[in-house]
Amino acid sequence: MYEIEVKNVFKSFKDVRAVRGISLTIRAGEFVALLGPNGAGKTTLVEMMEGLRQPDKGEIFIQGKSWRKEEKTLRKIIGLSLQETRFTEKLTVLETLRLFASFFDTEEERVKEVIELTGLEHKQKSMTGTLSGGQRQRLALAVALLNHPKILFLDEPTTGLDPHSRLDLWNILKALKDQGETTLILTTHYMEEAESLCDHIIIVDEGKILREGKLADLLDENASNLDELFINLTGKTLHENPDAAS
Repeated sequence: MYEIEVKNVFKSFKDVRAVRGISLTIRAGEFVALLGPNGAGKTTLVEMMEGLRQPDKGEIFIQGKSWRKEEKTLRKIIGLSLQETRFTEKLTVLETLRLFASFFDTEEERVKEVIELTGLEHKQKSMTGTLSGGQRQRLALAVALLNHPKILFLDEPTTGLDPHSRLDLWNILKALKDQGETTLILTTHYMEEAESLCDHIIIVDEGKILREGKLADLLDENASNLDELFINLTGKTLHENPDAAS
């Protein structure tokens, strides 16, 4: 059984056909990069996998379960970290994590574990309003990890971060990957991020999958790297207006 199975899914918004018959499978423990230019439909696809939107047509199964019938069960096994997460600025890092842990009925020991995993030990008594961009993203990741998620969705987690902060976050995710207990679905505007972190690449444009597979299997004489492959397939660069909705 696949960890995630998307079967011939469609989604439209008025006159916009955002997702047009996408099917894909993701195995347990895989780190998957979902790439596409702005407007490609990748965000809509991820939101349907997260259970935030319902497909107009088709089915999505998470560990063999559907969002329509078993939402409460599925919410317990996924973690979400969005591109921009806002926290109450008058709470400390530790207080914020304890607050979210209470939603999951999570023990204090897990709060300590995610603080250590995300390198926030020296910031746990700091107000969230004083954190840098990289530290806020690490806190968002820590919140997403509180419930021991089997499946983690990260939406452009390093957009706007400086190179050092981006590398810090990559190292956290690589450590998580080495544990082998989490499946990751990553959307990103950084090709090197996808290359560094992910086993499987899925390139989407105009609501359809253009190509997917291991990076080494996708490259050929016409594309020696992921940037070239992406441009050849879409006619666009991934960095075009990265702040726009997708």
